[in-house]
Amino acid sequence: MIKKYRFLIARRFTQISLMILYTIANVYGIKILMGNLSSSLVLETIPLSDPYAVSQMLFAGAVLSLDVIIGALIITLFYMIIGGRAFCSWVCPVNMITDFANYLRRKLGFNQIQKKQPASRNMRYWVIALSFIISFFMGVTAFELISPVSMVQRGIIFGLGFGWATIVIIFLFDLFVLKNGWCGHICPLGGFYSLIGRFSLIRVHHNAQKCTACMKCKEICPENQVLHMVTKTSMPVLSGECTNCGRCVEVCEDDALNFSIKNLKKEKENEVR
Repeated sequence: MIKKYRFLIARRFTQISLMILYTIANVYGIKILMGNLSSSLVLETIPLSDPYAVSQMLFAGAVLSLDVIIGALIITLFYMIIGGRAFCSWVCPVNMITDFANYLRRKLGFNQIQKKQPASRNMRYWVIALSFIISFFMGVTAFELISPVSMVQRGIIFGLGFGWATIVIIFLFDLFVLKNGWCGHICPLGGFYSLIGRFSLIRVHHNAQKCTACMKCKEICPENQVLHMVTKTSMPVLSGECTNCGRCVEVCEDDALNFSIKNLKKEKENEVR
């Protein structure tokens, strides 16, 4: 049973632990991890900056300090190795809300009722472009002002307040309106990290010889379009939109899906063939 949920348990432990570290830094002054998900300081020494927020700052005309630039480079390199959207499934607190909404959708049979998604997943990339345009003309970091991610995190650390409304709206939207609506279709932060994730080394790999076409992986996956190779061919998930959450690996009873290190040279050769 634990094996079936090992990645889910690890993800929740990571997400909750990060929120606890931010909280105790604010409440008790224990400065292991200070700040927020946009800008943090580890052990009062190592800067960490959200590269999407930093990009908006550049468009807004801000002059960046060296620690902000270093922090953005650290985060970018980190997610280029482990997968950009690992941020969404392993760090972002909103993920816990959307995962619960999608769990209820499966249990209540909403996914069977709504066979076709009424919105394009490319919408999040248009939101990225719009946030840069607004940042440029308004001189502010546009998305950071209205980011549900920031609202939920501030709510957890400082007391929910308006954060409750954000949680409820996202939960109801994902439950009743659109499957994986916020994270998979709208959130520009996830879209930005998916661009970084295109270069990541850690990938989910599909073994077609072991696959029995049960489709449990596609049912559980929040970005099931990345599993297009299931039942067809043995290859890694190459899309940066994969969140590396590991749920497909956990539910696959055939051991046809597992994490592996990306072999760039071999994959390019296969693409040429």
